[in-house]
Amino acid sequence: MVAALPTAVLACVLGLAFSGAAAPTLVADSGALVRWGLPVVTVLSEAAAAVTLGSLVLLLFVLPRPTGPRAGDRAGGRSRPGRADRADGAAWTLAARVVGWSGPAWALLLVVDMVVGYASVAGRPLGGAGFGDELAFYLTEISTGRAALVTAIVAALASVACVAVAGYGTAMLAAVLSFSVLIPIATTGHAAGAANHELGMSGLFGHLASVCIWMGGLVVLCVVAPRLGRDLRAAVGRYSTVAIWAFLGVGLSGLANAWIRLGTLSAFLTDYGLILLAKIAAFLLLGVFGYVHRERTIPKLPADGGTRAVFWRLAGVEVLVMAAATGLAVALAATGPPVAQEPVEGLSPAEVLSQYPVPPEPTLARWFTEWVPDLLFGTISLVLAVQYLRWVWRLRRRGDAWPVARTVVWLVAVAAFAWVTCGGPAVYGRIMFSAHMLQHMSTVMVIPILFVLAAPVTLALRALPARRDGSRGPREWLLALVHSRAARFFGNPLVAALNFVGSMIVFYFTPLFEFALTTHLGHIGMVVHFSLAGYMFVNVLIGIDPGPARPSYPLRLLLLFGTMAFHAFFGIALISMTTLLAPDYFGALGLPWGVDALADQETGGEITWGIGEVPSLILAVSLAVAWSKDDARTAKRLDRAAERDDDAELKAYNAMLERMSKDG
Repeated sequence: MVAALPTAVLACVLGLAFSGAAAPTLVADSGALVRWGLPVVTVLSEAAAAVTLGSLVLLLFVLPRPTGPRAGDRAGGRSRPGRADRADGAAWTLAARVVGWSGPAWALLLVVDMVVGYASVAGRPLGGAGFGDELAFYLTEISTGRAALVTAIVAALASVACVAVAGYGTAMLAAVLSFSVLIPIATTGHAAGAANHELGMSGLFGHLASVCIWMGGLVVLCVVAPRLGRDLRAAVGRYSTVAIWAFLGVGLSGLANAWIRLGTLSAFLTDYGLILLAKIAAFLLLGVFGYVHRERTIPKLPADGGTRAVFWRLAGVEVLVMAAATGLAVALAATGPPVAQEPVEGLSPAEVLSQYPVPPEPTLARWFTEWVPDLLFGTISLVLAVQYLRWVWRLRRRGDAWPVARTVVWLVAVAAFAWVTCGGPAVYGRIMFSAHMLQHMSTVMVIPILFVLAAPVTLALRALPARRDGSRGPREWLLALVHSRAARFFGNPLVAALNFVGSMIVFYFTPLFEFALTTHLGHIGMVVHFSLAGYMFVNVLIGIDPGPARPSYPLRLLLLFGTMAFHAFFGIALISMTTLLAPDYFGALGLPWGVDALADQETGGEITWGIGEVPSLILAVSLAVAWSKDDARTAKRLDRAAERDDDAELKAYNAMLERMSKDG
């Protein structure tokens, strides 16, 4: 533990010395302090980031939280069943203190990194005449400087939340803010070039997040291990599961980043490629360690809180190898990659606006053969399919049944989501309004129906194991989300309907539409928001999963008919428009196959109308069938009750009518 940080710094220095990235420059040299100091500050900053994010993940998913005496425990000194399984939470408290220190340290180091980073970019030594004014101009007028300033501001907010961590709610807030710090970081560096811009950003964010969870989680687990007692084996086992997902995330995102920056296999022989090979070797070595520990070491951990020598053998070498890999990563980031990551000149207007090469003219076949490598949504699709099948397999192994039809519907939904976000609609949706509306309406109207019918929440609650030691696992977090105030609010029928229809007006008739077309973050926000809005609305109408109370069937049909009318109105409005939406974007593309932007927008309106009404009709039929089945079930229940009590309710009703007639 003591040697970890020096090991990271040493690996970084050796990597810089090997590549020559810290060598003096012939013009505008910033000095040795900046050339060597910036990578060292970056190592310290990434170490603080890893400890912060790793601590928060352990707090939220691994460690048992302190629990005070319950009412039943205080009354008569008797413990409720299961009380003996609950931990005292000393490790959780210590991890909260760790994040209370590491969060502010991370924010402070990012400020230092911002100042030293400007000196490196400008080729100026620290201080000197006019340095402060130049730094202010850099932070407010230059895109790289603005990203660094935003990073520091978000980190400052996250540090406040880290200091205030006292329970699951504040820990979740701190985690959301802390992971948000990585977003502007992912927009800079080698991944910010024009080539494969979106893949590079997603890959860098996924790489940073996965590494921080993996490395920081292990470091903090070492810190709190003496406080875990009999919970050590359970905590290490849970961390091992988190580490597997982080390992896969590091591998997948690292592969994407290497593909962008190397270009060819021969690039591995460059200084950049050789440092990358050393990092890959460390990654594979850590994978072997993890497998051996999971299969052999964890089962040997004492269940009674006894000797921890086995645990230290598990963690010690891994921490040092992770530290060395971190140092190599910083040296790698300071070294120029073989493939230049600068914006390419001589691009067409469509390539400049969409940030992607113009695809060939769309045909029926190309809608299914053209693909864009979207790392985020492609990974989400893969995880959704694999995890659902794992849960079904878990139920089958213990002898529980799960409808095959629901599994098939889920896989079809995932495949449709992958096609819409990575296939033809995503490729042509960047440059054609009609393709964009096909993507949008499929995301908000068609795919949510399939996801809802597959009942993923019900499956997860049946398949995921419950915890009884005071910690929260996926099942506990899912239950907390389903019964949260936010779920009740957005699951309210009127709110879900207003969000469903109102979002489209706000999105398409404000600058948000053009923001989603021109930025990766805006595109991600569009897909996520409308997917959730569609899911929440469909779940209100025909949902199977537990959640907020659903309205009566007449009200559901009323809401559905209202949205059908809105979609018809919205589609006709698009068909009738004589001006372009996002005119500075669609009007300036100049596609080589000669697309009439206004006619294409009219086609988009027709798609909106058609896709909006067909699923609505399917929902209406489904509601009518469900209403009929519900009435049939109610009638059977009343008939059984009448048989049990000799039709007491009907006799009481007839008696009341008889009394009323006599009184009259």
